[in-house]
Amino acid sequence: MKLLITLIGLIFVLEGLPYAASPESMQRWLQQILEMHPDQLRRVGLIAMTVGFFLCYLAQKSEFFN
Repeated sequence: MKLLITLIGLIFVLEGLPYAASPESMQRWLQQILEMHPDQLRRVGLIAMTVGFFLCYLAQKSEFFN
């Protein structure tokens, strides 16, 4: 449970960092997202999830990170 709470906290830190560091750039980026077609956003989301799952798998199963 401690690891889960730590991971959720880290996600919040990483998600909030761009907004704190450069709010004007984030507003422009969010405007571009609003103009994207939903299918394109879905593809980007699926790719991001696949990469994330792969990194989690790699971190857990590989001796590289030990």
